[in-house]
Amino acid sequence: MNWVTADKEFSRGKIVTNGNKYMTGNGYMGCRGTLEEFGKEQLAAVTLAGVYDQAGGKWREPVNAPNALFTRLSCNGKRLGVLDAEPLLHKQELDISCALHKRETVYGISGGELVFAAERFVSMDQLHVLASRLSLTATADCRIELETGIDGEVWDINGPHLYGLQEQNAAGMLLASAVTGELALQVAVAEKTVYGFEAQETAGEGARRFIAFDVKAGEVYEWFKYAAVYTELDCSDPDVLAVQNVRTAEAAGYGQLLTAHREAWAARWKRSDCLIEGDDAAQFALRYSIYQLLIIAPTASEKVSIPARGLSGQVYKGAVFWDTEMFMLPFFLHSDPGTARNLLMYRIHTLDGARRKAAEYGYLGAFYAWESQDSGDDACTLFNVNDVFTGRPMRTYFRDKQVHISADVVHGIWQYVAFTGDDSLLADGGAEVIWECARFFYSYAYYNPVKQRYEILDVTGPDEYHERVNNNAFTNALVHRTLEVAIECSELLQAMFPERYQQLAGQFAGGPFLKEFREMLDGLYVPQPDPDTLLIEQFDRYFKLEDVPLAELKARVLHPNEYFGGGNGLAATTAILKQADVVLMLNLFKSSFSKEVKQANWEYYEPRTEHGSSLSPCIYALVAADIGSPDWGYPYFMRTATVDLTGESKQYVGDLYIGGTHPAANGGAWMAAVLGFAGVEFDGETLRVQPALPGQWTAVELPLSLRGDSFRLRVSREEITVSSAAGNEGALKVCASGSEDQLCRPGTVLTLRTAGAAGSNVSANTAE
Repeated sequence: MNWVTADKEFSRGKIVTNGNKYMTGNGYMGCRGTLEEFGKEQLAAVTLAGVYDQAGGKWREPVNAPNALFTRLSCNGKRLGVLDAEPLLHKQELDISCALHKRETVYGISGGELVFAAERFVSMDQLHVLASRLSLTATADCRIELETGIDGEVWDINGPHLYGLQEQNAAGMLLASAVTGELALQVAVAEKTVYGFEAQETAGEGARRFIAFDVKAGEVYEWFKYAAVYTELDCSDPDVLAVQNVRTAEAAGYGQLLTAHREAWAARWKRSDCLIEGDDAAQFALRYSIYQLLIIAPTASEKVSIPARGLSGQVYKGAVFWDTEMFMLPFFLHSDPGTARNLLMYRIHTLDGARRKAAEYGYLGAFYAWESQDSGDDACTLFNVNDVFTGRPMRTYFRDKQVHISADVVHGIWQYVAFTGDDSLLADGGAEVIWECARFFYSYAYYNPVKQRYEILDVTGPDEYHERVNNNAFTNALVHRTLEVAIECSELLQAMFPERYQQLAGQFAGGPFLKEFREMLDGLYVPQPDPDTLLIEQFDRYFKLEDVPLAELKARVLHPNEYFGGGNGLAATTAILKQADVVLMLNLFKSSFSKEVKQANWEYYEPRTEHGSSLSPCIYALVAADIGSPDWGYPYFMRTATVDLTGESKQYVGDLYIGGTHPAANGGAWMAAVLGFAGVEFDGETLRVQPALPGQWTAVELPLSLRGDSFRLRVSREEITVSSAAGNEGALKVCASGSEDQLCRPGTVLTLRTAGAAGSNVSANTAE
């Protein structure tokens, strides 16, 4: 099976999108897939997870480290690079099985040709280490000069973020060290280049060196670069540790480092690879989506999460959105519960920031940041988009009206607890978060004395084209679930951790607490399907908006980058929505609605959805599978899974650049394939499988981690097979397509016939 994506020619127009497409990373840092000779003008960047800085009142954003992979080539005094000399041949590729980036470029030189090749990786085994192997060969004798080392000219969107850059070259070891402006955190990058051929090396400016040598026709010249990145968040002496890591890497050698890196990747793929039989294009697209999640997963820290653009740069301020809990968490729950726990511990660590935001607006409890960074304080500004016609900043209501973010956090925490059985998360702060979010909603809600109900007014739902609406169905449903969880949490915590329960109950004794939560839960208005049309109104008076076809709305566009939302946006007074809203709610609470309701709303809202967010198509794929129409959903799955392969996504909102990778879409692709088409659902006790495979798919197979035990699941049209690892602790209840529950015991294989297969459901439990 092909694991490689490649471009077989160089295109200046693809420099930025290829920087996303060929990303490598390890959760600690992300390295954009730019070529070795590229600099900040081509958006070369090594983006650090959890390191933020604000410069001069501009938007706060993550810090990019100096680039230690920089290498520039000259031949016979002439610069050779894809931007300086038209290559005869060029290939750039990424092997997603081990996150290995490669390039090979052929240039014409006097009397012949020169081939320059390079491969590199961000170590998954040693999270602070980068390494590369470079080589060249020529068909004619020539004189080569390499300029290599650490490029301190860092790409920033709202910088600069590094000050007092100190660069040194001591016995071939290069070191670049600087401090951030806001928090004065030291960032240190060390690098060493090792070669075995005869050459003359001289020091360049800053942390660079020149290596000159004579090339004999037909001979191969190879060299290696070892680098390490540390910050003061990692240790007190990042420069010392960076140098030590480079020396250790050099002693180990490139081959050993690469072998360990490959083994670490093999372990990750063993836990997460999802096989699709019958559709090679879908298989690669899904694997690529999983790859993008694996290179940004915070496996080693519970104080960082996954930003909306991963580690592909500073877009969206490197902030963590609701995307993480709603679109990425399910993948980690099923494959890597430890990382899933880290993602939720991040929300626990940032609770104080959410409290500060709630207090800022005059509410109780925790109002989580729409754009969350290291402290949990909201990095989202009140003016996020500029009007493309006037150039003036537009007031948007992302920060102050998307209150569903607190409910999304609660949803994620409770999913984790129910799915993994790890109740300790509640004692470690999860219960406090849940109750603070419930307290926030109690203080935010409006009690309508005429209708005798609680309402959630003046909000913005997932559909950001319609701001400041009342009783958004998605928001109200999530608030309702938050109150339910708050009460369920009290029962569980009291049973499992009574001392912690008493401590927190005392903290909230002054209220609002459980009594008030029950009162609001009983009286909260949640929009329901109309008995005649089965439609759920997205928010109050949504059905009164102009019902214009999407094509007609787009025909009204005067500027290609104009924003459809906001006070004067084209969509704001129409029924056209940005992304799945009601349909997303139907997916989250699918057991609460009939197939007929889900189908009616899918058919109504889909033509009215612009899919202006990469989060949207996967939801339509999921609900299409749920209602038994997987072929409706397949194009949405492929659109989601290929968004970073094709580069076909929105690059601007107004004049704001929003490019980069799309980890929520990557998570959404996995959800569509596994939770949608394969029909996998686990409630913490029973694994239910109700497949709805697209026409060309014959089977889906994947590993699952359920309550600490390991399983392998294969889903085809005729049967479902569950294999339980011999070391599992208990039996798993399995239900397939409405069959009776069956037990899959440790070390056995359980096979169930699907409802659509010929004959009745039968099962067999055999030794593995």
